Amino acid sequence: MDKKYFFFDIDGTLTDIQTGIPVPSALETIKKLQDKGHFVAIATGRAYYKTKETAKMLGIHNLVSNGGAALIYNDELVTNSPLDREKALALIHEADEKGFGILIAVNDSIDVVMKDERFIEQVGERQEPTRYILDKSLNYDDLKDIYKIYIAIPEDKEEELTLRDTVGHIRFVPPYLTYQHDAKEKGIIKMMEYLKADIKDVVVFGDGENDLVMFKKEWTSIAMGNGVEDLKKKADFVTKDSTDDGIEYACRHFGWID
Repeated sequence: MDKKYFFFDIDGTLTDIQTGIPVPSALETIKKLQDKGHFVAIATGRAYYKTKETAKMLGIHNLVSNGGAALIYNDELVTNSPLDREKALALIHEADEKGFGILIAVNDSIDVVMKDERFIEQVGERQEPTRYILDKSLNYDDLKDIYKIYIAIPEDKEEELTLRDTVGHIRFVPPYLTYQHDAKEKGIIKMMEYLKADIKDVVVFGDGENDLVMFKKEWTSIAMGNGVEDLKKKADFVTKDSTDDGIEYACRHFGWID
């Protein structure tokens, strides 16, 4: 058997995008892949603390999380790199000077620090569980590690932030930008280097635009039937929808499970 190294997106791939509930056949397929000796991991932009319970529920013990910056092998954290400090601080200072509200994650938790309440005043509280720590004496330059930055800036004002593209970012919701690592493919490569395995044996599954970065010609890329069109065009194979047993279908198609 040629050992493969599977990296799965979560939402809309392993789960029903509408309910967030894992697809039963996907769980069964993961177990079959593991029983056959294949390596199985999650690849996600989510922070590690947000992914641990999901991974446990899915029976997966390896992760590339935090947008490729964190590696977890056999449930043990190998590395979790913060953003480039110099670039992050420059961006924070510009946003602050121009009056945009800012939240900063300085560790892998639900905590965010803020020196004032402009972010909440401008866009309200975040939809995800968040603990807000107000420190009016906060000096940004004293921050050692910066993992994520949330900037309250509408899309039509992005041009005002001249350093907006110096750090990876995603607009998950209209009111603000989330600055975070956005290089899942680099995390996959780092994991393969850690495992001393050949990247040609990588297989990735995804459905969204944020999965485009990990669809590389160096390995096998599989798009879910419910995936976005740009991802399907880039894929080596398009399987069925996640809720139509798409993961199981693809793995049977390639002979990875019986």
